[in-house]
Amino acid sequence: MPRFEPKNPDYRAVATATFGRQRAMQTLGISIARIEPGEVDLAMPYAPEFCQQNGFVHAGIITAGLDNACGIAAFTLMPDGSDILTVEFKTNLLAPARGERFVFCGVVVKPGRTLTVCDGRAYAVQDGVETLIATMSGTLMALQRRA
Repeated sequence: MPRFEPKNPDYRAVATATFGRQRAMQTLGISIARIEPGEVDLAMPYAPEFCQQNGFVHAGIITAGLDNACGIAAFTLMPDGSDILTVEFKTNLLAPARGERFVFCGVVVKPGRTLTVCDGRAYAVQDGVETLIATMSGTLMALQRRA
């Protein structure tokens, strides 16, 4: 996997602050577990409030975690003064989302001046065993930050 150099030397603080302003992630209990240039791992504990009728975490919740992991991964490579917006994604749901906690990994495939392509993987963790439950391919757009 290629190693990317961030355009903003303060990428970690800026990306963490951007993530922190996302109230949806706070509501879902999703937090940053690891952040590197072009890579992010997010973590979420199981919560029955986010389950569908069969007791699995709802696909919309899993997709939200993946989208955010891809977005923050892309954001780590953007210049100072940037903001981020998802413009497209495709999700494959591979297994029921059941576990004690969930991990959402986002990795930049190809950074660009305006568009960045990312891959995401979601894992359910139960008794220390990770199971791949979903994948995502996403495109994210750099925006000029607005006041």
